[in-house]
Amino acid sequence: MSVKHPIVAITGSSGAGTTSVTRTFQHIFHRESINAVTIEGDSFHRHDRLAMKTAMAEAAKAGNNHFSHFGPEANLLEELETLFKSYGERGTGKARKYLHNAEEALPFKQESGTFTPWEDLPDGTDMLFYEGLHGAVVNEKINIAQHANLLVGVVPIINLEWIQKLHRDKISRGYSTEAVVDTILRRMPDYVNYITPQFSQTHVNFQRVPTVDTSNPFIARDIPTLDESFVVIRFRNPKGIDFPYLLNMIHDSFMSRPNIIVVPGGKMELSMQLIFTPLILRLMENRKRA
Repeated sequence: MSVKHPIVAITGSSGAGTTSVTRTFQHIFHRESINAVTIEGDSFHRHDRLAMKTAMAEAAKAGNNHFSHFGPEANLLEELETLFKSYGERGTGKARKYLHNAEEALPFKQESGTFTPWEDLPDGTDMLFYEGLHGAVVNEKINIAQHANLLVGVVPIINLEWIQKLHRDKISRGYSTEAVVDTILRRMPDYVNYITPQFSQTHVNFQRVPTVDTSNPFIARDIPTLDESFVVIRFRNPKGIDFPYLLNMIHDSFMSRPNIIVVPGGKMELSMQLIFTPLILRLMENRKRA
């Protein structure tokens, strides 16, 4: 990790809610006048949308029915680590965008589901902010986690994660329930082997736990609301975390273990603001001193 060019990474699987956490960080960056360059994990997929369909079909013919975006074969993880390393050393690197839909693709005059060309990061940024699937991957070939100053895991309990994915993919992307379930099943080995191990590397984990019945997520009509949930916040190293202050500021919160605070779901964003604002400001202060 770098003091002069810090990196913050948010990691979580598809449907986990990393986008909502990203908005909280963007509010902090705006309020504190921090110039952060944002990298989306999707931009480091190996294949565009059409090529991914072809690669999945070829993998299935070869007997691999679990080829997915969660695994290393479908991603440019070595290139992602190179970006983290380059930014940490010099505040530079190359990145691109993945154009998810027609609205995103229109300014670039490209088709949706394609990548923009690789370009140099802008000069003079204060930090790199990553949000995606693989911000804390460690395996025999790469160690992306070592380059980040702050790693945050977003990990709703699995049934809630599936409910959120089902609703997002059906409503926003027009998929059938059967198609979403097929995707969940195909990704499961990579989820177990490459997604969940990252949450042992993260510095802070946010796990939303609903207080309503989610025992059959595939028939749930609604996503449990924040007010119908608790959020379990785990700190890998609680040194420097002012728990009495957090307990005083977040009503109805409590400690379940020496490194875990539990807060009402409706106070999730407030909790993030209280926890991450001083951590981000500390990174900026250390950067100035460097």
